[in-house]
Amino acid sequence: MATDELRGPREWLAWKGQPRPGLAAPQDGKLQSANGDVCPHKNLILFWVMLTRRVFAQTIAAPALLAAAPKINGVMVGVQSYSFRDRKLDDAIAAMKEIGIGYCEMWQGHAEPAEMGGKRITPLELRMWRKTVGLDHFTKIREKFKAAGIVLYAYNYSFRDNFDDDEIARGFEFAKALGAKCITASSNVSTAARIDGAARKAKIPVGMHNHSRVSENEFATPESFAKAMEGKSKYIAVNLDIGHFTAANFDPVEYLEKHHQRIVTLHIKDRKRDQGDNVVFGQGDTKIKEVLQVLKTKKYPIPAMIEYEYKGVETVSEVKKCYEYCRSALA
Repeated sequence: MATDELRGPREWLAWKGQPRPGLAAPQDGKLQSANGDVCPHKNLILFWVMLTRRVFAQTIAAPALLAAAPKINGVMVGVQSYSFRDRKLDDAIAAMKEIGIGYCEMWQGHAEPAEMGGKRITPLELRMWRKTVGLDHFTKIREKFKAAGIVLYAYNYSFRDNFDDDEIARGFEFAKALGAKCITASSNVSTAARIDGAARKAKIPVGMHNHSRVSENEFATPESFAKAMEGKSKYIAVNLDIGHFTAANFDPVEYLEKHHQRIVTLHIKDRKRDQGDNVVFGQGDTKIKEVLQVLKTKKYPIPAMIEYEYKGVETVSEVKKCYEYCRSALA
């Protein structure tokens, strides 16, 4: 049986638990585990330096990239990768880079498998995949965005009523591995309470995404957002889709100005009122320009993520048109 003396420092940490919070430097040449046990090895300092360098590099990488990403007159304009749902992730990232987009909210369909064993994946198979997939799958995705110079700001992982607690918890592990600042979710109002516990533990906010269909357990109205946030922590927040909000006959500018502190991201699209269609930017009733100007003048640190859903000619050229529309609106 192995003793403390027979274990190397790396194995000792894995056995005893990680160092105290903050990876404090060894005191008097001693490295302590979370429960106060002291590692007996003499080569602690070198090991600790290697460990902290790695953690430090991972910690500063995301903020540094966030600061360097291009903004349009101070506004973070990016894209929901669902806009590129007609292609794989690598091609979607290439398209973002070609357009010059610096921020992304990644659709879970770009991270999760669509097939298994040559057949369309079943809900049960997808649930098992979520519970068992290694986090390196997500860290590799993180590196792809980093290499392209694109900030992976948010991960879209839609918690639903049929998610079990483990499936919910894994969403936050995925977001952390991706380096995302928040999660967005096409969720159910009734699921917010279970999400809140996991969000508080992970300290990652979840923006509830609205659609235009007004239904008791779906997000569409200001009241549905309020019901989900009532009595919950600050980690239950809003991902406001201004196009869907307009189609449901609500005013996104008014909601943004009243509730900006609880909004983690915006989805930018243009729709007609009264459940109207998705249309080319500028041809609908959605106050896209007004919303972007509010972000600019009020300096709200909320990214505006383009979500291309209208029927266009070719995806990359259409998303580029949307991006240029936003650029013009912020001039």
